Amino acid sequence: MKEKRIVIVTGAGQGIGKAVAKEFAEHGDYVILCDVNKEQIEALAKEIHYNGGHGDAVLCDVSKPEQIETMISYVNETYGRIDVVINNAGISRWKSLFDITVEEWDKVIHTNLRSVFLCTREAAKIMRNNGGGAVINLASTRATMSEPNSEAYAASKGGVVALTHALAASLQNEGIRVNAISPGWIHTGDENELRSIDHEQHFSKRVGVPSDIARACLFLADEKNDFINGENLVIDGGMTRKMIYEE
Repeated sequence: MKEKRIVIVTGAGQGIGKAVAKEFAEHGDYVILCDVNKEQIEALAKEIHYNGGHGDAVLCDVSKPEQIETMISYVNETYGRIDVVINNAGISRWKSLFDITVEEWDKVIHTNLRSVFLCTREAAKIMRNNGGGAVINLASTRATMSEPNSEAYAASKGGVVALTHALAASLQNEGIRVNAISPGWIHTGDENELRSIDHEQHFSKRVGVPSDIARACLFLADEKNDFINGENLVIDGGMTRKMIYEE
């Protein structure tokens, strides 16, 4: 019988994080659902249990180092191991560079970037004593291209990509693989909100959905794919490969 993995998913309350958590639960893993929204993760835990899986809701604001340490300690004390960490939690602030405050900037960087380092470091202390594991960081195609008023978010996601290969280098002797996924346009709302032109501008002729990213996380977490390390996997339906000329 396949041993169940202990999988931590941050930002599991909605969107991509929720889809990732459900994918691993359906695969038979024990999923630790971390989020600042208690109601969302408790509802998700109930849904997972109803479907025969195991979901453990743990309230955690990853912008606060002490809460990360408490969450990792709880997982270790409760389950005795950590096999996979999905660093998904993230926020954005679309504000002019002339208007965004230092506090708002720091909140984005601390939530999106610093948390990736801290969650990985704390989990790695446990992983290295249990044969290693896999870390998957959610970056963004906005790490390499931008719209106006996105400085904080772009900086945080560019940092995630760089941090990923740095962590992969540092943890190589611990048996811990570290990879990133950069989603493109992933729609988390009602599909009817989308227009034909939204789908047509992708090579794949559709806008992405959270399950596209969830399946990729499952792939990268598979120990059979251990030759993939320090990589940033772009999943965007081909959007960043388009050559665009203005007429």
